[in-house]
Amino acid sequence: MTVVDTLTKRYTAKAYDKSRTIPSDIVTQLLAALRYSPSSVNSQPWHFFVADTDAGKARIAKATSGVFAFNAPRVLNASHVVVLCARDNLNPDYLRSLADQEQADGRFANAEARTTAEKARAGFVGLHEQAGDVPTWTQKQTYIAQGFLLLSAGLLGVDATPMEGFDAATLAEELKLKEQGLIPAVIVALGYHSEDDFNAKLPKSRLQDQVVFTHLS
Repeated sequence: MTVVDTLTKRYTAKAYDKSRTIPSDIVTQLLAALRYSPSSVNSQPWHFFVADTDAGKARIAKATSGVFAFNAPRVLNASHVVVLCARDNLNPDYLRSLADQEQADGRFANAEARTTAEKARAGFVGLHEQAGDVPTWTQKQTYIAQGFLLLSAGLLGVDATPMEGFDAATLAEELKLKEQGLIPAVIVALGYHSEDDFNAKLPKSRLQDQVVFTHLS
């Protein structure tokens, strides 16, 4: 199967078969897709909460009441649910932890190389701190991770539903996100669609190439 085959086959699931669970080896690959996602200056400004039990999914579903109630069954019936959160700051301690991990992974030839890399990353962070848009920047990076997760799910034959329809304040309180310096960005349900999923039967619709692409010369 080509990448195009996967892209045209995958879709946003609207209803899940609660009786079907994603095999553990596939879950491992999906989580790896999140962990290995690229980010600006390797900032990795995210944290992912994973729920694979009824109790865990119920905690997330608390944020899908009221106007967002349509998303509750997708959270409760999916095999796994991931809350993708962005860091609200990239403080010196966190930046140091990144450099420590890079050093442990052998990315620096010597101390000078580490110093150069740390200064470059701190410089980019400083630009966003001056602009006052660090949370916006980190959420943009987190959406890159979502893209990797959705594509990986499609390649592995797993259905997925990205959701911004939730009460951020409720979710932040339930998961104690503020205390951890985190902001909820998006929820992604993962599993296998049920026979009641109307969207599984509909053809995919996208704007034509000439509408979305301009080839420069």
